[in-house]
Amino acid sequence: MSLTYLDTHVVVWLYEGRMKRLSQEARRSIERADTLLVSPMVELELNYLFRRGRVSSSDVLRDLAGRIGLGVCDLPFSAVTNEALQIGWTEDVFDRIIVAQAMVRNSKLVSADEVILEKYSQAVW
Repeated sequence: MSLTYLDTHVVVWLYEGRMKRLSQEARRSIERADTLLVSPMVELELNYLFRRGRVSSSDVLRDLAGRIGLGVCDLPFSAVTNEALQIGWTEDVFDRIIVAQAMVRNSKLVSADEVILEKYSQAVW
């Protein structure tokens, strides 16, 4: 089973139909995944962006669940935070939790973030 996580920006671009923003490898990873998930931290970050007017809807995840089967990961939070505590290459709490979520399952994470791509070996762009 192929499991792939999506970073917040990727989720926004998919929701907005901006597939051309995604690299060919990113699109391929999404299309080939049996399961697409996001960290609950993506849900929190989307709400943060919505409240600041940077995302047009609060129903992004619900919409993508219906369109592409995107789900929210249900790993125990303690497992994710234990992994996040080992990440010292960023102080961005959103990024730490999102990457840690994928790390716990040693899964791909589709992200355009250059630091994530450099530091997390399973990151795809």
